[in-house]
Amino acid sequence: MILRSAPASPFGRKCKISAHILGLMDKIEIIRANSMDPEDSLRQENPLGKIPVLLMDDGAALYDSRVICEYLDTLAGGNKLFPAGDARWPVLTLQALADGMTDASILQVYEKRFRPEEKYHQDWVGYQQGKVQRALIWLEANAPAKRAQPHIGDIALACALGYLDFRFEGVWRSSHPGLVSWLESFAETNPAFGETAPHD
Repeated sequence: MILRSAPASPFGRKCKISAHILGLMDKIEIIRANSMDPEDSLRQENPLGKIPVLLMDDGAALYDSRVICEYLDTLAGGNKLFPAGDARWPVLTLQALADGMTDASILQVYEKRFRPEEKYHQDWVGYQQGKVQRALIWLEANAPAKRAQPHIGDIALACALGYLDFRFEGVWRSSHPGLVSWLESFAETNPAFGETAPHD
């Protein structure tokens, strides 16, 4: 299998951490993708031109990170990152919250990356910042348990917080000590978090 991603992608990181935890990294080749390059085959692999994309041995493509991670979980026997039964729903909800934080963070980055400064839409940036701040406040009050075996919600949250460290200089840390402690524990028990640290 081939994972099309980029070193800075938090959603690609989510897939890589999942593969590490599931013992599947030796079955995956990572090939860098450039979503801004119209000549990159990414746009044929995923019509949205977004990463990550998992290319199967038969040529089929899976996207996005939620689909890829669940597929990897089935390859590893199932019910490892994605619990069955009633336990499944809070895990998927945490994943949705964390992924939403990441989406809102990326949109703030893109606003500055793709617009000249005089055309920044500050109301739009503030709207996205509000999503992240509300999520952080809620998570500080409802931090996940520290687990030796993480589920997909944990992985998604770690990647969301890691992206805030990477792109926003970790300013969230001073106001959310419980989440800082949780992330430190996650990083300690899951070496793949450090191994997949983002870079440009």
